[in-house]
Amino acid sequence: MEEKKFAYIIAGGGLAAASAVTGIREIDPNGAILLVGNELHLPYDRPPLSKQLWFGKKKPGEIFIHPKNFYDEQGVTLISGAMVTAVDPKLKKIATGKGQVFHYEKLLLATGSRPKILAIPGAAQNGAYYYRSLDDYLKVKNRAGEGKSAVVIGGGFIASELAAALTINKLDVTMVFPGPFICHRIFPDYLGREIQRRYDEKGVNILDKEKPAAIAKHGDIFLTITESGKRIESDIVVIGAGVAPETELARSSGIETGDGIVVNPYLQTSHPDIYAAGDNALFPYQALGRAMRVEHWDNALNQGKWAGRNMAGAREPYAYMPYFFSDLFEFGYEAVGEIDSTLETYADWQKENDTGVVYYLRNGRVRGAMMCNVWNQVDRARAMILKGEEINRGSLQEAII
Repeated sequence: MEEKKFAYIIAGGGLAAASAVTGIREIDPNGAILLVGNELHLPYDRPPLSKQLWFGKKKPGEIFIHPKNFYDEQGVTLISGAMVTAVDPKLKKIATGKGQVFHYEKLLLATGSRPKILAIPGAAQNGAYYYRSLDDYLKVKNRAGEGKSAVVIGGGFIASELAAALTINKLDVTMVFPGPFICHRIFPDYLGREIQRRYDEKGVNILDKEKPAAIAKHGDIFLTITESGKRIESDIVVIGAGVAPETELARSSGIETGDGIVVNPYLQTSHPDIYAAGDNALFPYQALGRAMRVEHWDNALNQGKWAGRNMAGAREPYAYMPYFFSDLFEFGYEAVGEIDSTLETYADWQKENDTGVVYYLRNGRVRGAMMCNVWNQVDRARAMILKGEEINRGSLQEAII
Protein backbone atom coordinates (compact mmCIF):
# COMPACT_ATOMS: atom_id res chain seq x y z
CA MET A 1 0.00 0.00 0.00
CA GLU A 2 1.33 3.44 -0.98
CA GLU A 3 2.22 5.63 1.98
CA LYS A 4 0.74 9.10 1.64
CA LYS A 5 3.12 12.06 1.43
CA PHE A 6 2.66 15.53 2.89
CA ALA A 7 4.73 18.64 2.48
CA TYR A 8 4.20 19.35 6.19
CA ILE A 9 3.32 17.09 9.09
CA ILE A 10 2.51 18.55 12.50
CA ALA A 11 2.73 16.19 15.48
CA GLY A 12 0.53 17.69 18.20
CA GLY A 13 -2.94 19.11 18.51
CA GLY A 14 -2.54 22.21 20.67
CA LEU A 15 -2.06 25.93 20.15
CA ALA A 16 1.46 25.67 18.69
CA ALA A 17 0.21 23.13 16.16
CA ALA A 18 -2.76 25.24 15.09
CA SER A 19 -0.58 28.35 14.89
CA ALA A 20 1.88 26.49 12.67
CA VAL A 21 -0.89 25.98 10.11
CA THR A 22 -1.35 29.75 9.96
CA GLY A 23 2.41 30.27 9.62
CA ILE A 24 2.76 27.74 6.82
CA ARG A 25 -0.12 29.24 4.86
CA GLU A 26 1.37 32.75 5.10
CA ILE A 27 4.27 31.49 2.99
CA ASP A 28 2.98 28.42 1.15
CA PRO A 29 -0.70 28.51 0.15
CA ASN A 30 -0.78 25.03 -1.37
CA GLY A 31 1.52 22.50 0.34
CA ALA A 32 -0.38 19.56 1.85
CA ILE A 33 -0.56 19.63 5.66
CA LEU A 34 -1.27 16.75 8.06
CA LEU A 35 -2.02 17.52 11.73
CA VAL A 36 -2.00 14.58 14.15
CA GLY A 37 -3.41 15.30 17.63
CA ASN A 38 -3.90 12.88 20.50
CA GLU A 39 -7.11 14.53 21.79
CA LEU A 40 -10.47 14.02 20.13
CA HIS A 41 -11.10 17.76 20.23
CA LEU A 42 -9.96 20.34 17.71
CA PRO A 43 -7.00 22.46 18.95
CA TYR A 44 -8.13 24.78 21.75
CA ASP A 45 -6.81 27.44 24.12
CA ARG A 46 -5.81 26.16 27.56
CA PRO A 47 -5.92 29.34 29.72
CA PRO A 48 -9.75 29.29 29.92
CA LEU A 49 -9.57 25.86 31.59
CA SER A 50 -8.56 27.54 34.85
CA LYS A 51 -10.03 30.99 34.14
CA GLN A 52 -12.98 32.03 31.94
CA LEU A 53 -14.77 28.67 31.81
CA TRP A 54 -15.19 28.72 35.59
CA PHE A 55 -16.54 32.24 35.66
CA GLY A 56 -19.13 31.84 32.90
CA LYS A 57 -17.20 34.14 30.58
CA LYS A 58 -16.77 31.37 28.01
CA LYS A 59 -18.39 28.05 27.20
CA PRO A 60 -16.38 24.96 26.20
CA GLY A 61 -17.43 25.35 22.56
CA GLU A 62 -15.95 28.86 22.51
CA ILE A 63 -12.33 27.98 23.34
CA PHE A 64 -11.44 26.25 20.08
CA ILE A 65 -8.77 28.14 18.17
CA HIS A 66 -10.46 27.59 14.80
CA PRO A 67 -13.68 25.91 13.70
CA LYS A 68 -13.52 22.70 11.71
CA ASN A 69 -14.11 24.49 8.40
CA PHE A 70 -10.89 26.50 8.90
CA TYR A 71 -8.83 23.33 8.55
CA ASP A 72 -10.89 22.23 5.56
CA GLU A 73 -10.39 25.60 3.87
CA GLN A 74 -6.65 25.53 4.58
CA GLY A 75 -6.27 22.08 3.08
CA VAL A 76 -5.33 20.44 6.39
CA THR A 77 -5.88 16.72 6.93
CA LEU A 78 -6.79 16.14 10.60
CA ILE A 79 -6.20 12.93 12.51
CA SER A 80 -7.65 13.18 16.01
CA GLY A 81 -7.28 10.80 18.92
CA ALA A 82 -3.92 9.52 17.71
CA MET A 83 -0.28 10.10 18.57
CA VAL A 84 2.81 10.12 16.43
CA THR A 85 4.65 7.16 17.93
CA ALA A 86 7.78 7.02 15.76
CA VAL A 87 9.81 9.29 13.52
CA ASP A 88 12.38 8.12 10.98
CA PRO A 89 14.45 11.23 10.13
CA LYS A 90 16.47 9.36 7.49
CA LEU A 91 13.46 8.15 5.50
CA LYS A 92 11.45 11.24 6.52
CA LYS A 93 8.39 9.38 7.70
CA ILE A 94 6.26 9.06 10.81
CA ALA A 95 4.06 6.34 12.26
CA THR A 96 0.95 6.85 14.38
CA GLY A 97 -0.52 4.76 17.15
CA LYS A 98 -3.24 3.75 14.69
CA GLY A 99 -0.66 1.99 12.51
CA GLN A 100 -0.60 4.68 9.82
CA VAL A 101 2.63 5.70 8.09
CA PHE A 102 3.11 9.06 6.36
CA HIS A 103 6.04 10.76 4.62
CA TYR A 104 6.95 14.39 5.15
CA GLU A 105 9.17 17.08 3.70
CA LYS A 106 9.10 19.13 6.91
CA LEU A 107 7.98 17.93 10.33
CA LEU A 108 6.99 19.94 13.41
CA LEU A 109 7.08 18.40 16.88
CA ALA A 110 4.47 20.38 18.81
CA THR A 111 3.73 17.68 21.34
CA GLY A 112 3.72 20.05 24.33
CA SER A 113 4.11 18.77 27.85
CA ARG A 114 2.55 16.22 30.17
CA PRO A 115 1.56 16.46 33.84
CA LYS A 116 4.07 15.20 36.37
CA ILE A 117 2.68 12.15 38.14
CA LEU A 118 3.20 12.12 41.90
CA ALA A 119 5.24 9.16 43.11
CA ILE A 120 2.98 8.38 46.06
CA PRO A 121 0.41 5.63 46.70
CA GLY A 122 -2.92 6.33 45.04
CA ALA A 123 -1.73 9.23 42.91
CA ALA A 124 -1.96 7.35 39.62
CA GLN A 125 -5.41 5.91 40.20
CA ASN A 126 -8.52 6.46 42.36
CA GLY A 127 -9.87 9.17 40.06
CA ALA A 128 -7.65 12.08 41.08
CA TYR A 129 -7.48 14.59 38.22
CA TYR A 130 -4.18 15.71 36.72
CA TYR A 131 -5.54 18.98 35.45
CA ARG A 132 -4.38 19.66 31.90
CA SER A 133 -7.05 19.15 29.26
CA LEU A 134 -10.58 20.15 28.28
CA ASP A 135 -11.72 16.67 29.29
CA ASP A 136 -10.19 17.27 32.75
CA TYR A 137 -12.16 20.50 33.06
CA LEU A 138 -15.41 18.80 32.03
CA LYS A 139 -14.90 16.01 34.58
CA VAL A 140 -13.99 18.35 37.46
CA LYS A 141 -16.78 20.78 36.59
CA ASN A 142 -19.26 17.91 36.62
CA ARG A 143 -18.30 17.09 40.24
CA ALA A 144 -17.72 20.62 41.47
CA GLY A 145 -21.12 21.54 42.85
CA GLU A 146 -21.64 24.31 45.39
CA GLY A 147 -20.78 23.12 48.88
CA LYS A 148 -18.53 20.32 47.67
CA SER A 149 -14.92 20.09 48.84
CA ALA A 150 -11.70 19.90 46.84
CA VAL A 151 -8.04 19.29 47.58
CA VAL A 152 -5.70 20.98 45.12
CA ILE A 153 -2.18 19.58 45.21
CA GLY A 154 0.39 22.07 43.98
CA GLY A 155 1.19 25.73 44.50
CA GLY A 156 2.17 26.94 41.03
CA PHE A 157 0.26 28.56 38.16
CA ILE A 158 -2.46 26.04 37.43
CA ALA A 159 -3.00 24.96 41.03
CA SER A 160 -3.29 28.56 42.27
CA GLU A 161 -5.66 29.58 39.48
CA LEU A 162 -7.80 26.50 39.94
CA ALA A 163 -7.97 26.92 43.72
CA ALA A 164 -9.23 30.46 43.19
CA ALA A 165 -11.74 29.35 40.55
CA LEU A 166 -13.14 26.55 42.73
CA THR A 167 -13.43 28.86 45.72
CA ILE A 168 -15.31 31.45 43.65
CA ASN A 169 -17.61 28.58 42.62
CA LYS A 170 -18.34 28.07 46.34
CA LEU A 171 -16.35 24.91 46.99
CA ASP A 172 -14.41 24.33 50.19
CA VAL A 173 -10.80 24.25 48.95
CA THR A 174 -7.60 23.02 50.57
CA MET A 175 -4.23 23.57 48.88
CA VAL A 176 -1.27 21.30 49.66
CA PHE A 177 2.20 22.19 48.37
CA PRO A 178 5.82 21.97 49.54
CA GLY A 179 6.81 25.59 48.91
CA PRO A 180 6.84 28.38 51.53
CA PHE A 181 3.99 30.26 49.78
CA ILE A 182 1.95 30.33 46.57
CA CYS A 183 3.95 30.59 43.31
CA HIS A 184 7.18 30.96 45.27
CA ARG A 185 9.33 30.43 42.18
CA ILE A 186 8.10 33.67 40.61
CA PHE A 187 6.76 35.90 43.41
CA PRO A 188 9.25 37.68 45.64
CA ASP A 189 8.70 36.85 49.29
CA TYR A 190 6.82 40.05 50.18
CA LEU A 191 4.34 39.64 47.32
CA GLY A 192 3.85 35.89 47.58
CA ARG A 193 3.05 36.02 51.28
CA GLU A 194 0.53 38.83 50.74
CA ILE A 195 -1.19 36.89 47.93
CA GLN A 196 -1.35 33.86 50.19
CA ARG A 197 -2.86 35.98 52.98
CA ARG A 198 -5.64 36.96 50.56
CA TYR A 199 -6.27 33.32 49.73
CA ASP A 200 -6.65 32.70 53.44
CA GLU A 201 -9.13 35.59 53.66
CA LYS A 202 -11.15 34.03 50.84
CA GLY A 203 -11.43 30.83 52.86
CA VAL A 204 -8.83 28.68 51.13
CA ASN A 205 -7.22 26.31 53.63
CA ILE A 206 -3.51 26.40 52.77
CA LEU A 207 -1.12 23.69 53.88
CA ASP A 208 2.21 25.07 52.73
CA LYS A 209 5.53 23.34 53.39
CA GLU A 210 3.54 20.10 53.15
CA LYS A 211 3.87 17.17 50.78
CA PRO A 212 1.15 14.63 50.08
CA ALA A 213 2.17 11.13 51.15
CA ALA A 214 -0.83 9.12 49.88
CA ILE A 215 -4.23 9.48 48.28
CA ALA A 216 -6.96 6.97 49.08
CA LYS A 217 -10.63 6.73 48.15
CA HIS A 218 -13.49 5.34 50.20
CA GLY A 219 -16.69 5.28 48.19
CA ASP A 220 -17.01 8.76 46.68
CA ILE A 221 -14.76 10.42 49.26
CA PHE A 222 -11.04 11.01 48.81
CA LEU A 223 -8.58 10.99 51.68
CA THR A 224 -5.34 12.91 51.20
CA ILE A 225 -2.66 12.15 53.78
CA THR A 226 0.33 14.47 54.11
CA GLU A 227 3.86 13.55 55.18
CA SER A 228 3.27 15.26 58.53
CA GLY A 229 0.19 13.09 59.10
CA LYS A 230 -2.59 15.53 58.26
CA ARG A 231 -5.68 13.87 56.79
CA ILE A 232 -8.03 15.80 54.50
CA GLU A 233 -11.28 14.39 53.19
CA SER A 234 -12.73 15.82 49.97
CA ASP A 235 -15.12 15.17 47.11
CA ILE A 236 -12.46 16.01 44.51
CA VAL A 237 -8.67 15.82 44.29
CA VAL A 238 -6.98 17.86 41.58
CA ILE A 239 -3.24 17.59 41.04
CA GLY A 240 -1.31 20.45 39.46
CA ALA A 241 2.25 19.53 40.34
CA GLY A 242 3.87 20.90 37.20
CA VAL A 243 4.56 19.50 33.76
CA ALA A 244 7.44 17.89 31.89
CA PRO A 245 8.19 18.44 28.20
CA GLU A 246 7.26 15.65 25.81
CA THR A 247 10.71 14.69 24.54
CA GLU A 248 10.57 10.91 24.24
CA LEU A 249 9.52 10.90 20.58
CA ALA A 250 12.41 13.20 19.70
CA ARG A 251 14.93 11.35 21.85
CA SER A 252 13.99 7.95 20.44
CA SER A 253 14.39 9.38 16.93
CA GLY A 254 17.96 10.51 17.57
CA ILE A 255 17.06 14.19 17.92
CA GLU A 256 19.03 16.19 20.49
CA THR A 257 17.15 16.80 23.73
CA GLY A 258 17.86 18.33 27.12
CA ASP A 259 15.25 20.07 29.22
CA GLY A 260 13.16 20.00 26.08
CA ILE A 261 13.85 19.47 22.39
CA VAL A 262 16.92 21.52 21.51
CA VAL A 263 16.31 23.95 18.62
CA ASN A 264 18.34 26.68 16.92
CA PRO A 265 17.15 30.28 16.40
CA TYR A 266 15.07 29.10 13.42
CA LEU A 267 13.38 26.45 15.62
CA GLN A 268 15.10 23.61 13.78
CA THR A 269 16.15 20.56 15.75
CA SER A 270 19.40 18.67 15.22
CA HIS A 271 17.69 17.32 12.08
CA PRO A 272 17.16 20.44 9.95
CA ASP A 273 13.91 19.24 8.36
CA ILE A 274 12.39 18.66 11.82
CA TYR A 275 11.26 21.62 13.92
CA ALA A 276 9.90 22.00 17.45
CA ALA A 277 7.71 24.68 19.03
CA GLY A 278 5.72 25.27 22.19
CA ASP A 279 6.13 23.79 25.67
CA ASN A 280 8.60 21.15 24.48
CA ALA A 281 11.09 23.46 22.71
CA LEU A 282 14.36 24.48 24.38
CA PHE A 283 15.16 27.57 22.32
CA PRO A 284 17.69 30.42 22.34
CA TYR A 285 15.84 33.26 24.08
CA GLN A 286 17.67 36.01 22.25
CA ALA A 287 16.74 38.95 24.48
CA LEU A 288 18.01 37.12 27.57
CA GLY A 289 21.00 35.42 25.95
CA ARG A 290 20.22 31.96 27.26
CA ALA A 291 18.44 28.76 26.30
CA MET A 292 14.97 28.54 27.79
CA ARG A 293 11.77 26.58 27.62
CA VAL A 294 8.57 28.61 28.07
CA GLU A 295 5.32 26.87 29.04
CA HIS A 296 2.88 29.67 28.28
CA TRP A 297 0.11 30.50 25.83
CA ASP A 298 1.80 33.47 24.14
CA ASN A 299 4.95 31.50 23.40
CA ALA A 300 3.00 28.60 21.87
CA LEU A 301 0.96 31.04 19.78
CA ASN A 302 3.94 32.88 18.33
CA GLN A 303 6.54 30.12 18.26
CA GLY A 304 4.15 27.78 16.46
CA LYS A 305 3.47 30.38 13.80
CA TRP A 306 7.19 31.17 13.48
CA ALA A 307 8.02 27.48 13.06
CA GLY A 308 5.34 27.13 10.39
CA ARG A 309 6.72 30.07 8.44
CA ASN A 310 10.25 28.68 8.67
CA MET A 311 9.14 25.22 7.60
CA ALA A 312 7.72 26.90 4.50
CA GLY A 313 11.00 28.69 3.80
CA ALA A 314 10.85 32.03 5.65
CA ARG A 315 14.17 31.53 7.48
CA GLU A 316 13.38 33.98 10.29
CA PRO A 317 15.08 33.72 13.70
CA TYR A 318 12.67 33.56 16.64
CA ALA A 319 13.38 36.84 18.42
CA TYR A 320 9.98 37.31 20.02
CA MET A 321 9.69 37.89 23.79
CA PRO A 322 6.63 35.97 25.03
CA TYR A 323 4.63 37.23 27.98
CA PHE A 324 2.39 35.35 30.39
CA PHE A 325 -0.53 36.26 32.61
CA SER A 326 -2.55 34.98 35.52
CA ASP A 327 -5.61 35.84 37.60
CA LEU A 328 -5.67 34.98 41.31
CA PHE A 329 -8.93 36.31 42.73
CA GLU A 330 -8.69 40.13 42.34
CA PHE A 331 -4.94 40.03 41.72
CA GLY A 332 -3.99 39.78 38.06
CA TYR A 333 -0.69 40.29 36.31
CA GLU A 334 1.14 40.23 33.01
CA ALA A 335 4.84 39.38 33.01
CA VAL A 336 7.66 39.20 30.49
CA GLY A 337 11.32 38.20 30.53
CA GLU A 338 13.12 36.31 33.27
CA ILE A 339 10.62 36.06 36.13
CA ASP A 340 12.56 34.28 38.85
CA SER A 341 12.16 34.92 42.56
CA THR A 342 15.84 34.15 43.17
CA LEU A 343 16.76 37.36 41.32
CA GLU A 344 17.01 40.73 43.03
CA THR A 345 13.70 42.57 42.74
CA TYR A 346 12.56 46.15 42.95
CA ALA A 347 8.89 46.98 43.39
CA ASP A 348 7.35 50.26 42.20
CA TRP A 349 3.93 50.23 43.85
CA GLN A 350 0.95 52.49 43.39
CA LYS A 351 -0.81 50.29 45.95
CA GLU A 352 1.53 48.05 47.92
CA ASN A 353 1.52 44.39 46.89
CA ASP A 354 -1.47 45.04 44.64
CA THR A 355 -0.97 47.59 41.86
CA GLY A 356 2.42 48.37 40.37
CA VAL A 357 5.45 46.80 38.72
CA VAL A 358 7.95 44.31 40.11
CA TYR A 359 11.30 44.43 38.30
CA TYR A 360 13.63 41.43 38.28
CA LEU A 361 17.30 42.43 38.15
CA ARG A 362 20.55 40.63 37.43
CA ASN A 363 23.88 42.47 37.65
CA GLY A 364 22.06 45.79 37.75
CA ARG A 365 20.11 45.10 34.54
CA VAL A 366 16.38 44.56 34.18
CA ARG A 367 15.79 40.97 33.11
CA GLY A 368 12.05 40.76 33.68
CA ALA A 369 9.01 42.72 34.76
CA MET A 370 5.69 41.75 36.32
CA MET A 371 2.89 44.28 35.86
CA CYS A 372 0.50 43.71 38.78
CA ASN A 373 -3.04 44.93 38.06
CA VAL A 374 -1.38 47.15 35.45
CA TRP A 375 -2.38 46.46 31.87
CA ASN A 376 -1.16 47.06 28.32
CA GLN A 377 2.42 47.84 29.34
CA VAL A 378 4.16 44.66 28.18
CA ASP A 379 5.80 46.39 25.20
CA ARG A 380 7.36 49.03 27.46
CA ALA A 381 8.74 46.28 29.68
CA ARG A 382 10.11 44.44 26.64
CA ALA A 383 11.91 47.60 25.48
CA MET A 384 13.52 48.05 28.90
CA ILE A 385 14.76 44.45 28.94
CA LEU A 386 16.08 44.66 25.38
CA LYS A 387 18.13 47.77 26.23
CA GLY A 388 20.11 45.72 28.68
CA GLU A 389 21.54 48.80 30.33
CA GLU A 390 22.80 48.99 33.88
CA ILE A 391 20.32 51.06 35.86
CA ASN A 392 20.06 52.52 39.32
CA ARG A 393 17.01 51.41 41.22
CA GLY A 394 15.71 54.97 41.57
CA SER A 395 15.33 55.27 37.79
CA LEU A 396 12.73 52.48 37.94
CA GLN A 397 10.34 54.70 39.89
CA GLU A 398 7.39 55.32 37.54
CA ALA A 399 9.42 53.95 34.62
CA ILE A 400 6.41 52.02 33.34
CA ILE A 401 3.44 53.46 35.27
